[in-house]
Amino acid sequence: MLKLLLTGVWVCAITLGAVYFSVQMAMPPAPVSEEEARKASLALVKGEQITVPVISEGAVNGYFLTLISLNVDKTKVNLIEGPRTELMTDELITLLAGSNMINIANVSTFDADEFKKRIRDGLNKKLGDDVVQEVLIEKLDYLSKADIRAQQGGGEPQSVKIVEGEKVEAAPAAEAAPSH
Repeated sequence: MLKLLLTGVWVCAITLGAVYFSVQMAMPPAPVSEEEARKASLALVKGEQITVPVISEGAVNGYFLTLISLNVDKTKVNLIEGPRTELMTDELITLLAGSNMINIANVSTFDADEFKKRIRDGLNKKLGDDVVQEVLIEKLDYLSKADIRAQQGGGEPQSVKIVEGEKVEAAPAAEAAPSH
């Protein structure tokens, strides 16, 4: 019985010593930079590929092919009622179909930063808060009606790249904001 008691005391002493030593040797966590903290507070809302007709003089002249995603504030996005992706799609269609932001005759005049800013500001205004922090353009192409007709026989129509796509990294399932 005495051996069992001494063995128990010995095991407790070793365990307490190991815990004390590991706590003393533990390094404090590395300070988190402001940029890392900002990225940690964002969630990715993946957009859908949409096709927006370009209408001028009462006729369809071509189509914008877009795929745009958003980085949103995790805490604020959960307060939004309704489907996030559909709200974004509605704003994109309004911007692309409702205004002449992109001059197809001279694509080099397109300002991607201004386009992103207008999407962000429009969505934030619609949502009533600064929910959208960053707009990511994965694809923004233009496909003319003439190109579609020329390619009808075979192959894929050749679109005009307006913006070279940004690589969007999918957030882990636990961090991605769920869609309503």
